[in-house]
Parts: sequence; structure tokens; C-alpha cells
Amino acid sequence: MKLPALDGFPGDARVWVFGADRELDRVETEVFLEAVDGFISRWAAHGTPLRAGRAWCYGRFLIIGADVSATSPSGCSIDALMHVLGEMEDRLGVRFLGNEAVWYRDGRDCIRKASRPEFRSLARAGTVTPASVVFDNSITELAQLRNGRWEGPASERWHAAFFGG
Repeated sequence: MKLPALDGFPGDARVWVFGADRELDRVETEVFLEAVDGFISRWAAHGTPLRAGRAWCYGRFLIIGADVSATSPSGCSIDALMHVLGEMEDRLGVRFLGNEAVWYRDGRDCIRKASRPEFRSLARAGTVTPASVVFDNSITELAQLRNGRWEGPASERWHAAFFGG
């Protein structure tokens, strides 16, 4: 996947992937990305500016990258990012935080969100299969994203556990 905002970042850059529980419309996207970009432009760890960027994918995934070879984000700086996203959740009425969801493409290539128990039920019913495309929002390095580890067949991701006996 090509992410122009993160092109000059090394493969070990730290990434966070957040999925919106619904697709944002044009106005919501503008409001959201304006807030995110404003935050990133002044994001710092213990007063030292972070080299960071973001990508917006498929109208519902925010990918934040930080070049840890320049300055590593601190716990407080990561908390500040979560605070901004929490504010945007309240403002837009959409959820970005939480990692309990499973993101996948349905048979019509639409991106869907399901709870883990719902996804397990879909797997048991054959609605999703090991070949179904899923998103692994738990990736942590830009190299994983560049190497195709974010989006791909469930059988090649942690999601394969839903298809076991």
C-alpha cells in the first residue's frame, strides 16, 4: 500500500491503525482530518517534536505513523493522540478507539465491522471464509503495512483462529 504522507519514513516507524465504525461523509472527513492534522503538526514527546504523518484509507481507517529513529513517542504523547481521537468520537458520533472489532470485506467488497463473537458466528456460518479479506489493525510497524500485512486473507492473519475446530 502506498502512503505518500509516510513515504520518507523508515520501515521501523511506529504505526497505529484506527477504524471508524462507519464510513465518514465528506464534511465529517474534512473536520476529522483537520483536527488530526492540527494535532500531528504540534505532536511532541517531552517537548521534542515528533516526525509524524497520517494516511486516510477507504473512508474509514486512520493510520498514524511516527518515525521512532528521530524521536520516540512517549506514553504521554500517545495519550494525547488518544485524547484527540476521543474528542472526535464525541464530536462526530463515530467510534475510532477500541481494538475489540474485526474488520473485513464482505462478499460485495464492502468493509464491515463485527465484534469478535459476531465474526466467529459468521465464520461458522460460512459467511466469511479463510479467504475473506480482513484488516489487521494490530500491526505496529510501517514495514508491516508496506509488506501487505494489514489487509489480506484471514488465513494469513491472526483471524485464522476463527476458522479452527
